[in-house]
Amino acid sequence: MKKLSILFLLFLVFKVSAQEDRVITTAVPFLTIAADARASGMGDMGVATSTDAFSQQWNPAKFAFAEREMGIGLSYTPYLESIITDIALLSANFHKKINDRSAFALSIRYFTLGEIELRQFAGDQARLAKPNELAFDGSYSLKLSETFSMAVAGRFISSNLKLPDNGSEDSKAASSFAVDVSGYYRSREIAYNSFDGRWRAGFNISNLGSKLKYDDAGQENFLPTNLKGGVGFDFILDQDNVLGLTSEFNKLLVPTPQDYNDDGVIDGTDNDEYQQTTFFEGVFKSFGDAPDGFSEELKEFTWALGAEYTYQNAFMLRTGYFNESDLKGSRKFFTLGAGFRFKSAQVDLSYLFSTSQVRNPLENTLRFSLTFNLGEEFLND
Repeated sequence: MKKLSILFLLFLVFKVSAQEDRVITTAVPFLTIAADARASGMGDMGVATSTDAFSQQWNPAKFAFAEREMGIGLSYTPYLESIITDIALLSANFHKKINDRSAFALSIRYFTLGEIELRQFAGDQARLAKPNELAFDGSYSLKLSETFSMAVAGRFISSNLKLPDNGSEDSKAASSFAVDVSGYYRSREIAYNSFDGRWRAGFNISNLGSKLKYDDAGQENFLPTNLKGGVGFDFILDQDNVLGLTSEFNKLLVPTPQDYNDDGVIDGTDNDEYQQTTFFEGVFKSFGDAPDGFSEELKEFTWALGAEYTYQNAFMLRTGYFNESDLKGSRKFFTLGAGFRFKSAQVDLSYLFSTSQVRNPLENTLRFSLTFNLGEEFLND
């Protein structure tokens, strides 16, 4: 029996929850998975939340406002856990303040699809393949004022998915480089009648980079270039109780494939104009190329609402809601999360409840993160 294409396998893995109407697909979709339990506990958001060790994925400009000299973050996210046990996303993060106004950060995300047995015929001896993808990031953030910072990040992406042909071991991983540009605003603490407050806002244009190509004869695949933005507010009720509310949106800056059949379903991959579009052209085309016009462009935006309650900076409760149009993937879910901090260590966990008619690959999955905040304390009032 001939082996399944690994790209088809990935299609099943990442689009198990999508209705195939006008879904925009990209290479390395693992880059869009929330890799830490804090963000996933608030509806997959992080561009405008307060700084933490996992800000590299969401908005590295936040590191300039870090309150401790160093931070280390480790996370584990099982994927399709109810179907298979060896698909997972792992993340490791490190950031360090250079001084009161700047910081650098490094991180790695590794997505493993476990082991796949390869056979030409049913009775053949199985050969094992271990397809995987990874991204290695580095960023630098700088305060341009006491309330606003910006950051630039570079990313090396490797996608080792092509399975070797029989008797051939010359298959290589596809790779690309990408850049993020982000900004973060955090106001000074403001005194209101019965509480103090602080505004937060952020944006991140991520994964700006050349398309991936798995072989010379294959098609080029866009990276998941994203525009994220959001705004939030912290209700500082007293020295022990803080409630943060945040709203965020996201849009893929990737052109919509144009070759649909009469039912609106993608009919093929031989769209010459789509293939010839560069990633830079695709960013601008993505705002005006939906077949149904402006109304469909609006459906390509996802949005999320999240809340985080903190008690004595030691115990956190979180919840959130994420929404995506039925036409563009139909991801809709509630999330719950909690965090516990003891001295320099913090443990976070989250859980997802799908509210869509189609199944979410992270449904009924418990995600974990571990954070260490170390070194000198920096005040950012």
